[in-house]
Amino acid sequence: MTQLFFSDYDDLDFAGSRPLVIVGAGGFGREVLMLVRQLNEMRQQWDVLGFYDDQPPADADRLHDLPWLGTVADLNATTETRYAAVAVGNTQQRASVVERLSSPHVHFATLIHPSVTLRGYQNVQIGAGSIICQGCVFTCDIVLGRHVLLNLGCTIGHDAVLEDFCSLMPQANVGGEAFLETGVYLGTNATVINQVRVGAGTIVGAGAVAVRDLPARVTAVGVPAQVIKQHA
Repeated sequence: MTQLFFSDYDDLDFAGSRPLVIVGAGGFGREVLMLVRQLNEMRQQWDVLGFYDDQPPADADRLHDLPWLGTVADLNATTETRYAAVAVGNTQQRASVVERLSSPHVHFATLIHPSVTLRGYQNVQIGAGSIICQGCVFTCDIVLGRHVLLNLGCTIGHDAVLEDFCSLMPQANVGGEAFLETGVYLGTNATVINQVRVGAGTIVGAGAVAVRDLPARVTAVGVPAQVIKQHA
């Protein structure tokens, strides 16, 4: 699991703006564009070139004054260095897009909203390609894998581990020493309490509270969260 210490990420030399494209031209893509512009207000880091998406936006020429540049395959065929922010909220679809972007010219941007307080002494590790949105709160000794998404206002407790491609929707909460395996999805305002482990690919529904371990590839809802569906 490739990871970056946040302090290392924060200390990177941003000499000039790096060329950034946003993969995903839907609502979350527009929110990621807002995040990038807020980062640039603090310190100019990114030159946003436009959007890639297999489905062109309703106005195929422009989206928030930026062009639609083509499909994921078009981006993968680039011969120029590009940094990509994969703005896809669905866990499986995001993993599929990342798998398709195999070009050595495409690098994955790690985006952390300037409102998120992270210091070296917190010992937080954040994997490449992760997107951390406004209002998220971390305590200490936390590990996030690659391409983790934390939407607005999520909280992560001490010693928690979120493996690659986990997706937390707004106001989701992860307690201390909780462990989310690869590709876990927490709906809006869902909670995983302290020391609970959630299996790979499991969905915890909006507002649900996981008070005991959940197996892989299920959907669980309610308070306490109960399994209602087994995934193939």
